[in-house]
Order: sequence, then C-alpha cells, then structure tokens
Amino acid sequence: MRITVLGAGAGGGLPQWNCGCLQCAAARKGLIPAMTQSTLAVSLDGADWVLLNASPDLRHQLAANASLHPTSLRGSPVKAVVLTNGDVDHITGLLTLREKTALAVYATEATHRVLSENTVFGVLDPALVERKTIVLDQPFSPLPGLTITAYAVPGKIPLYLEGEAPDLEMMGEQTVGLRLQSSEHDVHYIPGCAVLHDWLVARLEPANVVLFDGTIWSDDEMPASGTGSKTGARMGHVAISGPEGSLERLSKLRGRRIYTHVNNTNPALMPESDARAAITAAGWEIAKDGMEIIL
Repeated sequence: MRITVLGAGAGGGLPQWNCGCLQCAAARKGLIPAMTQSTLAVSLDGADWVLLNASPDLRHQLAANASLHPTSLRGSPVKAVVLTNGDVDHITGLLTLREKTALAVYATEATHRVLSENTVFGVLDPALVERKTIVLDQPFSPLPGLTITAYAVPGKIPLYLEGEAPDLEMMGEQTVGLRLQSSEHDVHYIPGCAVLHDWLVARLEPANVVLFDGTIWSDDEMPASGTGSKTGARMGHVAISGPEGSLERLSKLRGRRIYTHVNNTNPALMPESDARAAITAAGWEIAKDGMEIIL
C-alpha cells in the first residue's frame, strides 16, 4: 500500500490567507513548510489511485504529484474519491474534478445529501461521476485489492449546516473514520474526531498506521492565541494535549502514528516548540505535504 499526503493542513491551510499568527508568519518566510488542506491519495499498484477527501487545494495537489498526472490525452489515475464528512475543506475539491472524466464518489447517505442539496455539485456529470453510498461498518472496494470500511466517530455536522446548539459529539454518518486494508496492511484515517472513547482507542491499537486528527494542540488554542473564539471541542476536534487528549489516550498504539489535518494555530508546527518535543518524544509524527507512507 502506498499513501501520499497531498495536504496535511486543516481548513485554511498554512499560511491561512487572513492570518498573521506565529506559524503563518513563519511559513510565509519559508522557515517552516507550508501546508495545503487535508487530502490523502492511496494506491496499491502506483497506477490507479483513490483520494481520501477532496480539498479546495486539489488542483494544486494533483499538479504537484507526478503519479497523479494524466497518462493519456484525457483521463486521470484518480479512480475514486472517498469522503469522511461534508466539511468545506473536504468536499470543495470535487468541483475541480468536473471536466468529464469517469470516477466514483463514495460517501455516506448523509454526506451525499449535502452534495445533492448544494446544486453547484451538479457540475459533476452523473453520466461519468458515479455516486456510491457508503454503509457504515460494511466494507467496500474502490480499487481492486483495497478494502475500506467506514465507521462512525464522534463529531458534528458541517459548520454551514449548524443550528443554534449543534451536537458536538454526534455519532452517525456525518463524521466517519476509514479503515484501509490490503492483504497485509491495516491503516486508519481519522482527520476529524471530537472525543476518544475507549472502543475507538481499542479499535486503533493493532493498526500498522494511524493518521489521526491533529488539528489543535490544546483545547483553548484559538482563544488563547487571539485567532478566534472557538475551542477545539466547539469545532469538533479533540486536542492533542491533556489527560483526555490524543497523545495520552493513544499512547498504546502499536504502529506508526501520524497527526494530520493540522491547524495553522497549532504550536507543534514550530520545530523548537515544547509541543513538537512532546509529540516527538511520544513517537508521533506530524504529516507534511508530499509525505509518502509505503507499506
């Protein structure tokens, strides 16, 4: 199994267009790597690929990775897209895939409903772009030899669908994790998760690789930095630090551990930070654009 991190950043990427925080300033100066918004590409043979989410930066991401370039006059190695939720940073890139090339879009019924109710996604020609419904906990194969199983993880509905008091830890089709399996390997991808229950921790422990929600280092990160009023919990993301944070709760994972969907406010992006030191000491990595994971 070959996994390419096309984008490692949370919504807005790094640097975020309207942000002058420490990390964004460092990225603009070239002191730390910039990040586009979160998308993975997965292949078993290096020829056919499936995308996990489709960020607003997808056109640039495809251009930056030669393995995803067209191999004929018209066409693409991208055969399918699998969505983990209906967030803007995970569905907007679908609009980049509108130029009359066949592919499949896999999503839960709830996420397909989001796409159907936003008529701009009608530019994806239904004669060529097949919309396939994911049923939770039932495996499907977007590529020969690759099995994916989607399962509910705690999360909330997309920001643009929120009412006055959204359920921040809802369990259902609105936020899913993905288990990727080939004949020899077991990988979990969870770019958004609001809380780590014991059952989820147990599910992740045997995996060869876990790519997990690394949006924020601390729950009060945005209010404390003056970049926003929302806590991590309010955004539907579990913090990395703290007794209920992912670093502590996932300390017994056996395989490779990688944080992805990292927000521009996260101090762990700075190489000399205490946050980065803690993450490294615990055996975790922070994803970066272009990272290759070969199993």
